Amino acid sequence: MAYKSLLTVATDPDRCDLAISGAAQIALAHDAHLDILALGVDRTQVGYSYVGSGAVILAAAAERAEQDAHTIEAAARTSLARQDRALRHAMEAAITQLGALTDLVAQRARFADLVVLPRPYGPDLGPEAEAVAEAALFEGHAPVLILPDTGGSRAAAPRRILIAWNQSAEAMAAVRQALPLLKQADLVTITVIDPPHHGPERSDPGGLLCQMLVRHGVKAEVTVLARTLPRVSDVLARQLRDTDADLLVMGAYGHSRFREAIMGGATRNMLEQAEVPVLMAH
Repeated sequence: MAYKSLLTVATDPDRCDLAISGAAQIALAHDAHLDILALGVDRTQVGYSYVGSGAVILAAAAERAEQDAHTIEAAARTSLARQDRALRHAMEAAITQLGALTDLVAQRARFADLVVLPRPYGPDLGPEAEAVAEAALFEGHAPVLILPDTGGSRAAAPRRILIAWNQSAEAMAAVRQALPLLKQADLVTITVIDPPHHGPERSDPGGLLCQMLVRHGVKAEVTVLARTLPRVSDVLARQLRDTDADLLVMGAYGHSRFREAIMGGATRNMLEQAEVPVLMAH
C-alpha cells in the first residue's frame, strides 16, 4: 500500500495553510495527488421563527456560507501558490449545513488514502472542525493525520515513530494504515502501557505486532510502561518527548452519544496535547 490520494478539508481561512502545507509535503514525498475541499458551513440552527421570517434567515445563512467558501478557497489558492510546482492537486469549493457535513466529508474521505487535517480542538474553533475529523474517521473509514499547530513537516518523512498499542482493532487498523510511513522510519517504538495480566499477549506484550512489522522491513522495538500518571494520554505525551518522536500512531475511539460519533476521551485528550502529528484510524 502507498499513499496516492490525499485529501484535506479547509473550513477556516486562517488555518488552511497549515493543513495544505503539511499535506503538500506528504504528497510530494509519496508522489501522491492532493485534493482540497474548501467548505463553507451554515452553522445556523433555526429553533423557531416568526411567520415569514424563516426563509429570510435561511437565505442569509446560505449566503454567508457561500461567502465563507469563497474566502477559504482564496486562502487555499494563496497557500498552493507557495508550494512546490511539482505538486499535483485539485480544488473544490462547496457549502453545507452543519447537519449535512458528515455525509459530504465522508463521501470525499472514502476515496482518499489519507486525510490530513489541522488539530480539531481549540478556543477559537467552531463545531465544524471536530465534525470534519469525525466524519472522515467514523463515516468515511479513512485514516486521518492530525497536524499540531506547529505544522506537519515532521509527518512527510518521520524518522522516529511511536505506536500506542493496546491490542484493539482500532490500534491495529491505525498500524496497517501507517505502514508506508513505518517502513521508512529509522525506528518504530511499540509502546504498551499497563498490559493486561490476562489475554493473548500477556506473556509478550506487543511481541506479535513487532514480529509482523519486522517481516515488513520495519525497524521496530517494544517498550512496556507503567501508568504512572493519571491518564494514558499523559504517559504517551511524556514518552513522545522522551523518545523525540516525529509521529504518533494510535487507534481512534468513538462512542454514540447525542451525535453519530463523538471522539472518545483517550483520543480527544491525546489530540489536545500532542505536539507531533497523530495518525489515527478506526
